[in-house]
Amino acid sequence: MAFLQKTRPSLPRPIFNPLRAACLSLALLTPSGLVASSGLNTLDDAQLRGTATFRYLGFPLYDARLFTSGGTAFSWSQDFGLELKYRRNLTQKALVNSTLDEMARIGRPAPVRDQLQTCFKAVNKGDRYLAVSDGPDAVSFWLNGRKTCTMTYPGIKRSFMSVFLGENTRSAAFTQKLRGQ
Repeated sequence: MAFLQKTRPSLPRPIFNPLRAACLSLALLTPSGLVASSGLNTLDDAQLRGTATFRYLGFPLYDARLFTSGGTAFSWSQDFGLELKYRRNLTQKALVNSTLDEMARIGRPAPVRDQLQTCFKAVNKGDRYLAVSDGPDAVSFWLNGRKTCTMTYPGIKRSFMSVFLGENTRSAAFTQKLRGQ
């Protein structure tokens, strides 16, 4: 290192910074499940209830995790969080359109296109979206730990979340696993 300092005096010397080392250690030791914690802290005693991988034509699209208060059984009358970790890149338009199409297909359409366009951003492989309900008429969204919006509409929790957790989803097996049944 002394050689470099003589030939390239502009190079800074490595400095041991205890704060930097502590932050790096914390980041390396934090379980990946806590990525969504910034949104889950709005849910009382959020605990993992179930997990499932959604596949389309055999290709995995996303891994889903359901969080309920205290890990209790899933209930529409209670608030809960749903996290999706994407395995593919998807455009904002694809997310918005497929969500609206599924809401209509299951019989729970809602005129929320403008809100979805605010809430949803394009995702890349590895990105995580977290949706947390707040009563029957509000769902807040976080993308990779940053809040993107709160969508409000009468009954939006049931309309939106039924795409993943309802009685008429694309995959009953996926929904049962996600619900922890």
